Amino acid sequence: MPIPALRLRGDASARTDPAPVLAAARKITEDLKDGLGGGTARRAAHGLRRLFTLDGVGLTDLSGQLTWSGRPSDDTRTAALVDKVLHTEAPAGRAPLLAVPLHAHDELAGALVLAGDIGTAAVRETADLVIQALERGTLEASAEHAAAAELRALRAEISPHFVYNALTVIASLVRSDPDRARDLMLDFADYTRYSLARHGEYTVVAEEFRAVETYLALQRAVLGDRLRVQIRVAPEVLAVAVPYLVLEPLVENAVRHGVEPRSGTGTVQVHGEAEGNDCVISVEDDGEGMNPERAQAILAGRSGSDRVGLANVDRRLRSVYGAWYGLVVETAAGAGTRVVVRVPRFQPGVLP
Repeated sequence: MPIPALRLRGDASARTDPAPVLAAARKITEDLKDGLGGGTARRAAHGLRRLFTLDGVGLTDLSGQLTWSGRPSDDTRTAALVDKVLHTEAPAGRAPLLAVPLHAHDELAGALVLAGDIGTAAVRETADLVIQALERGTLEASAEHAAAAELRALRAEISPHFVYNALTVIASLVRSDPDRARDLMLDFADYTRYSLARHGEYTVVAEEFRAVETYLALQRAVLGDRLRVQIRVAPEVLAVAVPYLVLEPLVENAVRHGVEPRSGTGTVQVHGEAEGNDCVISVEDDGEGMNPERAQAILAGRSGSDRVGLANVDRRLRSVYGAWYGLVVETAAGAGTRVVVRVPRFQPGVLP
């Protein structure tokens, strides 16, 4: 976010060294992440008062409930100014007590009240700093909502074909092998719980592998000897935090597109290990594979493919870890498919 060219009063060192000013501006921006009515709005008002050396600073959203920092204000006059600003969307009052509207993304978001000897340029810069903080918070919230929507969409992509086949197999075993039917029903319950229930944004590799094992147990019941499975995970990566539901979609694609179309036996291998500071997980099948160009189109979400969630998982990984991460697909026609997930073993802010 660009920081306005702040014209501050105060000692000469504050004017010649921009670092403290920039740090204060960033802190105010962070405190306004949740808006003018958020729990940290008072800290933001305090930061603005100190940054611009004012007697008082007030912030309010459209409710008109003022968050104040500084010397006691004339509550009646201040409330009247805020009410006028929120109804007219125009500045009200004049120094030493002035209220100005705050428009974020061209919509009125609230008002800013400034008390003290402050010039027109400083009023504009104070308001600009608050507005930019509000707009950044709105964009970040929109990105978080979009990520949550993608995760909901991924949950909704569970194959009805798989669900029907799994339940059919379980029903067929109720009389002939009730213990086996009971175990599979418990597996199915675990599978649906993990895939559909509400979860946090992150989990750990151990939980993702547990979900994969449950899914493969159900698929082995459906496909019988046609499906061979090899799972190997190193203990040192079990506690690594990863975005929720990033492995099961890869394994489901390996079964659906690598094993099911084959007339004979197919193998799915899932491996997880540490490579330096990274956790590397691969999902490999020995199916028909595809042209690399088609794999690229699938990851870009351009192919209209029924491969479950690959583009979704890739986008989520890149949004969390950066452009260097995401999915790598190694494939060729007739050579099977290997999908590799590489994530940092330790990433600030990524906690289960």
